[in-house]
Amino acid sequence: MKLYGCLIFVMLVAAGINVHAQERSEQPYVKVEGEVTQSLKLYQSDLEKMKKVTVKHQGHDSIAHSYTGVPVIDLLNRAGVTMDKQLRGKNLAKYLLVTATDGYQVVFSLAELDTSFNDKQIILAYEMNDKPIPANSGPFQLIVPGEKKPARSCREVSSFIIRSARD
Repeated sequence: MKLYGCLIFVMLVAAGINVHAQERSEQPYVKVEGEVTQSLKLYQSDLEKMKKVTVKHQGHDSIAHSYTGVPVIDLLNRAGVTMDKQLRGKNLAKYLLVTATDGYQVVFSLAELDTSFNDKQIILAYEMNDKPIPANSGPFQLIVPGEKKPARSCREVSSFIIRSARD
């Protein structure tokens, strides 16, 4: 009987671990890939552990909102993207392609994102007005404050791909 009880306990523990692993794999994430030294797959829990910033931005609804997230430059640095002092010469032909789950795409030169070139604070947001981003817009949004049109502030971000215009 003791052996039977131990077997059930082991099966339940194994099932619990399997369920937990399955839950994580079903959570939304953002990939950082392409010309990087380390590809990343970042879940919201990973982003919440990073430096967070809050910016004000008037979005597609023409209402100013407060967005909280991670500076895109931090994500790119974590993936080992060519930035700062290495961003010169042929490396200035590199760019970031941001893709959303609905197929929408926007492009940034790496110099636009690099704080050694400008003071823009572009973030990957996971909260809007201190709440999770609504399902029809999230769970992740790219927020680009200061642009006259919010066209590059895109919803439902799924990947960041680093490429070179030389290709």
